[in-house]
Parts: sequence; structure tokens; C-alpha cells
Amino acid sequence: MFLLAFQSVLGQNSFDNFFKPSDSLNKKRQNSVYITEAVLASGALIGLNQLWYADYPRSDFHFINDNAEWMQMDKLGHLYTSYHIGRFGAETLNWSGASKQNQLVYGAGLGFVFLTAVEVMDGFSEEWGASMGDVVANAAGTALYVSQELIWNEQRIIPKFSYHKTQYSNYRPDLLGSTTQEQILKDYNGQTYWFSVNLYSFAKKSKIPKWLNVALGYGAEGMIGENEVINPIIFPSKPLKFRQFYLSLDLDLTKINTKSHFLKTVFSVFNTVKIPAPTLEYSAQEGFKFHGLYF
Repeated sequence: MFLLAFQSVLGQNSFDNFFKPSDSLNKKRQNSVYITEAVLASGALIGLNQLWYADYPRSDFHFINDNAEWMQMDKLGHLYTSYHIGRFGAETLNWSGASKQNQLVYGAGLGFVFLTAVEVMDGFSEEWGASMGDVVANAAGTALYVSQELIWNEQRIIPKFSYHKTQYSNYRPDLLGSTTQEQILKDYNGQTYWFSVNLYSFAKKSKIPKWLNVALGYGAEGMIGENEVINPIIFPSKPLKFRQFYLSLDLDLTKINTKSHFLKTVFSVFNTVKIPAPTLEYSAQEGFKFHGLYF
């Protein structure tokens, strides 16, 4: 509401004009996009190598099969990440005035290329290994973005993410995170991945609000590692792993009407996150449950 109150002001100054996509190819902007992406990707890979892989021995390149681990939550994480890195890549090229073809080839493919590079680093680490399941998930995320642009020229189905704190991180802080920031990334028990579907896009002659979405979510619980030693003080027995399915309402922030290009950029960034909303949950272990506000 605060941002919307200033949209008329922002729409009239040079700051807002900076965020306006170019009507034709702006080579200065395009070069800036390519250089920025190259620097950020290289820096991220170098930093990842030093912070994550440097403490573990190297090995010959090898594959592992981890498709059965974490109830496939990690695979949805790869799809989600690949989709949104690719989406941001395409949108920044659109900002530079690049052609639609270049947006889809060089922009949308950014997520797949970056995550594949990470997979190669996994493959040379003795602690881990490259996963074909991860590669397929990366490709699926890129394909989800590109296919919608080719078929509909818009994104009608958007992967989103939400998180809530769980008790499991208290039991395995080394694996599931000891701080909130770590737990958001590592504790799959608290993560939910969504496919948020824009209703108006499929019924444009209706009176459905353009920003209203229905979201289908997937989560899992009871995951504390494959070889854990049970602490009876926290868990009297090994937690039972089970899948959870969700149905909820959501917003497509990019469909909110505003003339401010700055706000459009802000809405695009935050459109990666599922908003808290009333939610129906189903699991085989617990049946149906209703949450007045689920995140």
C-alpha cells in the first residue's frame, strides 16, 4: 500500500524511467546485463567453491543417484531456482530491448547453465556427486518458463516458495540449519513448493480479478537425514516421513495494475514467494487439515 501510494510520483521521474524496458535494442544496457551476469555468476561459483567444496577432498568426476532422498523436495528446489534465475535473465534482457529469441535463449537459459556448473562442481567432490535427477529438474524449470512464453507469451503457471519453522532443525542443526537463514535453505520439512496458477489468464472474458491465483503446493515432513542417531529426548522414535499436498489462494503480483516501472520490478522480484493465505492440506497420515493462514 505504501509503495502504491507513490506510484504516480515514481512514474514521473528519471529513477522510474531507468526501470522502463527499452523499446529497441539498447546495446549499452545489453552489454551491462551480460557483464553483470557474468561477474555475478563467476563470483557465486568462486565463493561456493571456497565456502562449500574447499574443505572436502576432490575426486574424479562421478554421478550419484539421489532421486529417492528428501522426498524429492530438493528436486523441486532445483526446478524453482532454475525457473526464476532464467526468468530474471529473460526480463533483464527485455529491459535492454533484446529480441524475444535472445531473451529465451540467452536469458531463460541462464538458470540451467548456472545450476549445471554447480552440478559439475558436485561431480568432482568426493563428498557429493553429480545428479542426473538434479540436471533433469534444472531443465524442467527452464522448460517451464520457455514453453509458456512460446505458447501463451506470458507466465500463467509460476513456481513459488514458502517456509515455516519446524521442530526438526532443533534435532539436526548441523544438517537442517542452526539459524533461521540456514533453516530456510536447508530444512526441507518447513519448505513448501507451489505451482501458482493465474485464473484470469485462462478465462480472460470473465470478471475474475487479474491478480487472483490458485496455488497447488507440495511438502514433506519427518526428514532428518538417512543415518541419524535418534535422540529420545527430542524424538521417542524415528519420525515418520510423509508427503503433504496443499490447495490455497495466491496473488500474481505482476498482474497488479501500476504505471510505475520501479514497482513492476519490485513486484516481479517478490512474485517468487507464495503469500500467506487460507489453505487446505492433505496427507495420507493425517487426512485433511485446514489452515486459516498457512505459509
